[in-house]
Amino acid sequence: MTAGRDDHVNGEAEATEWLRAKRADLIRHPGGTLLEHLHRVHGLLDAWGARRTLRLAGLCHAFYGTDGFPVALGSVHRREELSGAIGTEAEDLVYLYASCDRARTYPALHRPDGAITDRFTGTSSPAPPGRRRDLAELTVANELDVVRTANLDRSQITGLLDLFVTWKSLLSAPAFHAVEDARRSTLLA
Repeated sequence: MTAGRDDHVNGEAEATEWLRAKRADLIRHPGGTLLEHLHRVHGLLDAWGARRTLRLAGLCHAFYGTDGFPVALGSVHRREELSGAIGTEAEDLVYLYASCDRARTYPALHRPDGAITDRFTGTSSPAPPGRRRDLAELTVANELDVVRTANLDRSQITGLLDLFVTWKSLLSAPAFHAVEDARRSTLLA
């Protein structure tokens, strides 16, 4: 496999073995282990018809830790390792997700001038629609799994789902329907 050549990256099975080698199957996460969570996020993206690169990013999205889950399996200073395993485009999406300063990025993500703030560097830059769509889709898949498996209070869930409604223009139809279904379930609970 040549690093950087996305047409020759490992598949989901190889990425899973690599995550297991990094001990993702031993790290606690709502709903079981981190590896189980990563598989559920990958499965949601797959069910929504996401392209392979986004699914691979979903499978590895917590590799560098996140703004909401600080445990990292690898270093942002050695990004080539993950790139070699899943391809440069998928790794770039993993970095985007991991580096996202949620409080500074999420409220305006849906706007055409929506900027993404990197929590590692503190820099903020406008993001093209495709990057904002990928970040939104991956975020919704992740958070819907957390909502289903964690013990969040109703106001936390409602706040997330209300935010995701503002992202409608960024989300695929299946992802937005999943948000609507979760909102209905929350209202009926």
